[in-house]
Amino acid sequence: MIEEQGRSRPATHRPQQAKLWQLARGRDIGRRRFLQLFSAGGAAAVLAACTGMQLPAPPPQAAVEAAAPLHFKDAAPFIDHGRGNLEARLQNMQGLITPNRFFFVRNNSASLDLDAAGWRLAVEGDAVARPLELSYEDIRTLPSRTLISFLECAGNHRAMFDLVKGRPAQGTQWMTGAVGNGEWTGVSLREVLTLAGITEQAVSVLLVGLDRDSPEEGFRRVIPVDKAMDADTLLAYALNGELLPRDHGFPLRVLAPGWVGSTSIKWLGRIVVSSQQLWTRNNTSSYTLIDDAYPPEGEAPGKVATTQTIKSALALPWPAQLPAGESRIHGYAHSPDGPIVKVEWSLDAGATWRSAEMTTPQIQYSWARFGFIWDAQPGEHTIMTRATDAAGNSQPDKIPFNQKGYLFNQPLPHPIRVA
Repeated sequence: MIEEQGRSRPATHRPQQAKLWQLARGRDIGRRRFLQLFSAGGAAAVLAACTGMQLPAPPPQAAVEAAAPLHFKDAAPFIDHGRGNLEARLQNMQGLITPNRFFFVRNNSASLDLDAAGWRLAVEGDAVARPLELSYEDIRTLPSRTLISFLECAGNHRAMFDLVKGRPAQGTQWMTGAVGNGEWTGVSLREVLTLAGITEQAVSVLLVGLDRDSPEEGFRRVIPVDKAMDADTLLAYALNGELLPRDHGFPLRVLAPGWVGSTSIKWLGRIVVSSQQLWTRNNTSSYTLIDDAYPPEGEAPGKVATTQTIKSALALPWPAQLPAGESRIHGYAHSPDGPIVKVEWSLDAGATWRSAEMTTPQIQYSWARFGFIWDAQPGEHTIMTRATDAAGNSQPDKIPFNQKGYLFNQPLPHPIRVA
């Protein structure tokens, strides 16, 4: 059952500040701006902003930014990379579905606190016959669809370019936890595009978020029309049986199974359907594999990152410490090209491989959970894992470097100390 999420909360539970927050909301001042104002000058600063009064210059921006929370969930279970980016610890995952409280967060700005009642989704462009605007209630009345899918940042495993290949890449140094597996409920994007009268001339679909502090004043991504019209490309409003958490895009986000996480735009507010191929920051200078191994693609200086790659990882800290004797080790593997059919593990840098057990059924676009028993002897060890999917894809022994560290999927040499 989906539990109703509350309306926008006051920034604080103190009565005076709650009243100030209600006043600020009525003057179209957002939650983040309210917190910045209150931190900078208390009630006087908020009242001045509401009435148009001039105040002395605020403190340096760095100090103001530090006062505003970047996410809503408790950061304690995560590796906190700053700027609202929380990496999951795979050792916290004990089943197929990632609980909401453990689901990683990748942000390009502070998480938004939006009121569903005032939210609208605009659908426009030269390749729709009937531009429209939908309310949250309109979206919820459309036929719903539920599917299980992993969601993974394109930069997951980015730190391994440095740790494994000795060549650091740009960007947040994610280890193995910028990934989660959830049960998503929403409406097919195809339903909405059909309502808007998508035409045969449609080529590109631009998805734009309401996070205006992100690059391009709203994080955005272009997908081809065939991906947009896939029945499993969702406009999701629920995750794991609960209304979508604010950190994950409430009231509505995209879920594009098998594609890099930047495609699954959060806090969706606008869809543009074009008869031309569209280019934005996020399919040119960002989310593009740039280096000698990747020739330019359209207006991009390299290969645009679209679908994810096959990966596997152990659900252990990095590095890990285990007691001597038999240990049950488990991990996760996923691929955009079909279910995982085999996971192998190696103690000798890939010279020999042993079969792991697939411990849970793999459903739809879900990741797979695998496990094996290891009789660990004292000392320093390295365990590698390698996954193979139903299409015959396996993790490659080596991959080329790219400047921004996307789509690393070599088998990981996981260091383990046994005492």
